[in-house]
Amino acid sequence: MNADELRSLQAPLKAQYRGRPETALVTLRAKGRIGQDITCKIETGKARVEAGLHPATGGDGLSACSADMLLEALVGCAGVTLRAVATALGIQLGDATIRAEGDLDFRGTLGISKDVPVGFRQIRLLFDLDTDASEEQLATLLRLTERYCVVYQTLSHPAKIDVSHRLTSR
Repeated sequence: MNADELRSLQAPLKAQYRGRPETALVTLRAKGRIGQDITCKIETGKARVEAGLHPATGGDGLSACSADMLLEALVGCAGVTLRAVATALGIQLGDATIRAEGDLDFRGTLGISKDVPVGFRQIRLLFDLDTDASEEQLATLLRLTERYCVVYQTLSHPAKIDVSHRLTSR
């Protein structure tokens, strides 16, 4: 896909969202159901994934770790955004590898120490780029990738999360 094809693809959507802003608000959903042992089967719409405990918390390593999936979501979103931005800017990418690393102290998750936070302490997003782009073009590419990557922005500026429950049986 080139920049003109991308613009052509996105132009009617942008026009619609400008004219009718309410149509730009889309609710995305994820759903899961608890499974055998300590797992949760997640329906992604594309495939079914079974999430379970990380081996550092007693898991057997056969199920996907939700923290790994968070990093994978970041890599996926950043990769798609990088490619779209590069295309829009006319920057040729011969290849690109996107990696995410996160530091997690499992003492927090396991309740061993109340002084240790639950969750990632730091996440690093790394891009290995094969391109002839100038340093200025690369700076713009990375700045816009950060700006338009949904997962990156959500992690950088956390969304308010409302939690509720309902009983389905007694």
